Amino acid sequence: MTNVALTSAVILMSAVGALGQIAAEMPFDGATSGPTWDGPIDKLILARHKRLGIKPANICSDAVFVRRAYLDVIGTLPMAWEARAFIQDKSPKKRAVLIDRLLKRPEFADYWAMKWGDLLRVKAEFPINLWPYSAALYHRWIRTSLKENKPYDRFVRELLTASGSNFVEPPANFYRAAQSKDPNTLAKVVALTFMGARIEKWPRDKQDSMAEFFSRVGFKPTSEWKEEIVFFDQAKSGGKPRQAVLPDGTKVVLPPDRDPREVFADWLITPKNPWFARNIVNRAWYWLMGRGIINRPDDIRPDNPPSHPKLLALLERELVRNRYDIKAVFRLILNSHTYQLSSIPASDKPVDEAEFASYRLRRLEAEVLIDALCRVTGTTERYTSAIPEPFTYVPPKNRSIALADGSITSSFLEMFGRASRDTGLESERNNKPTSSQRLHLLNSSHIQRKIEKGWRMQTLLRSKGTPREKITTIYLTVLSRYPTIEELEIMKDYATSSSAKGSAVLVDLIWSLVNSSEFVYRH
Repeated sequence: MTNVALTSAVILMSAVGALGQIAAEMPFDGATSGPTWDGPIDKLILARHKRLGIKPANICSDAVFVRRAYLDVIGTLPMAWEARAFIQDKSPKKRAVLIDRLLKRPEFADYWAMKWGDLLRVKAEFPINLWPYSAALYHRWIRTSLKENKPYDRFVRELLTASGSNFVEPPANFYRAAQSKDPNTLAKVVALTFMGARIEKWPRDKQDSMAEFFSRVGFKPTSEWKEEIVFFDQAKSGGKPRQAVLPDGTKVVLPPDRDPREVFADWLITPKNPWFARNIVNRAWYWLMGRGIINRPDDIRPDNPPSHPKLLALLERELVRNRYDIKAVFRLILNSHTYQLSSIPASDKPVDEAEFASYRLRRLEAEVLIDALCRVTGTTERYTSAIPEPFTYVPPKNRSIALADGSITSSFLEMFGRASRDTGLESERNNKPTSSQRLHLLNSSHIQRKIEKGWRMQTLLRSKGTPREKITTIYLTVLSRYPTIEELEIMKDYATSSSAKGSAVLVDLIWSLVNSSEFVYRH
């Protein structure tokens, strides 16, 4: 790339990095459409803003919203025609319509199966060792559950009470994905995943009480060395009832002929449970807003209170009222004015982020970023696994967000902080930018080949149309918006002064936009 192209990229990156100073010149906020502050979420947020003297950001532009909604709901960039159609749509209800449409798309199940794959540790190799076939089977069950919008309480109960062969009963892999089979480890996994609690911080007697409910989980090998049967081992009861204490202090008797996991599941998924609904709606808020109401989302404890208790209680009630329909909670958050705020803060107060006064900037996840690069260029990626089995074969057209097994990877995914799927902690995924990532996007032959050889870019470069029309299509393809007058002038000056001519100018533009923070970040 030429120095002028690099300068153009720097201009674009610095523009995104200083949105507050150039809001009038860059199309990131100031939309006339969108929800008012009348929704149940927004009334609570706005009342708090007024009490604290916080001025919220403007509502985001239509161009920002269409890109944000696609990335947040289905982990996929909109196509140029999709972005154009949404921006040109004059309907006042178009944002709500788009949200409903995205929640029904097949990519929703792909993207959220990836998210749940992180939490449930869907991985074939060490230290999880599900093996490729079981990992694929487990992932398919998770994805199907999401596609069918299985109620969350049923989804969790099926996991908690699962028994059978890990080759036949997909949920049985939940217990096999724990790094140890002892009851205390199983209890830790259950608490972290479905209660958002780290029980290693609890008093020892409380940890042991929780572990009692998983003390009769048995594991039996078969003649197939990669197969294992998970079952209720009644012999471990000693033929006598035992007394156990639930995490809320309730004492229960565990009969010798009843699986204690069922007793625990009955308690966990009730509407009055203090952890169950709270954990998942807090995670939903974290996933969509970039920060939990309880921050961190997997560290719920008395001395880590919610920043907005009334908001958390509202989301819990909505989940229960909608019979544990997670999409209903997503829909409520996505349609709120709070979610649709611009990422350009209205003030520089550090408290604004914790008060959800603007949308939080976050770098795209590794899988979403490489899929976005492939989507805008019309290229594919090659993935490999350390386990040489036929089940690990990945067709070239598969997207990263649809990879079933955490053991199937690439150098790009590793470099950009993909979750290791070893512990189920949200912190396993590292979205912090590094110098090696920047250099890879700027200088690697990997990215260069995608831009110069990808069929979508080549088709665009060879298509009929004026330079301005091609530039506009490039902006819609890469950034999901139209170029500004200033950006068109930059390209005009560059085309006049640069040694690059014709399609080379457009290739430089694509490279600059792909390297901009506006492309790499959710905003």
